[in-house]
Amino acid sequence: MQNTPVYIRALTLDDTNSLCHYRQQNRDFLALFEPIRPDSYFTYEGQQKVIEDEIMNWKKDISYGFGIFLTNNDELIGRVNLSNITRRSWQNCTIGYSIAENMQGNGYMTKAVKLAVQFAFEEASLHRVQAGVMPGNKGSIRVLEKVGFLYEGLSKYHLKIHGIWEDHEIFAITKETWDSFS
Repeated sequence: MQNTPVYIRALTLDDTNSLCHYRQQNRDFLALFEPIRPDSYFTYEGQQKVIEDEIMNWKKDISYGFGIFLTNNDELIGRVNLSNITRRSWQNCTIGYSIAENMQGNGYMTKAVKLAVQFAFEEASLHRVQAGVMPGNKGSIRVLEKVGFLYEGLSKYHLKIHGIWEDHEIFAITKETWDSFS
């Protein structure tokens, strides 16, 4: 944790206020990149449910959700999630992430994604991490490229974001690429 501006860790119920604050403060900004969410999602109870679900998902090995925290003051500034875990011969997951609007451009997300990918390969024993990014989200694409993700192609009408089926560019990194890149 030393010499790094951010760290990631699983959220606990003690983080509910911080997560609620993060979601409320960044609601409009993040709405451009997420599914439409009901008002109840942005309440204390809604975020408590998010954390409770993540705790269960960790235990079931189906997804791993992390908070991104500033090292100097432990402020929650973002999220990174490894979800849709598939085992057996694929050993794959999907990575998703978000950061507070006022924290963009500091390299925090690149560091957090690196930490999550490291966890995927070294702790969760996954082989491949995949990401989908809307073509216009140049900042997110730069994060993936800096971490070593490779472009695989365009998936048409991939996810319903803010009420619209959006195309996504697909990127992925495998353990072999990670080992040679990091």
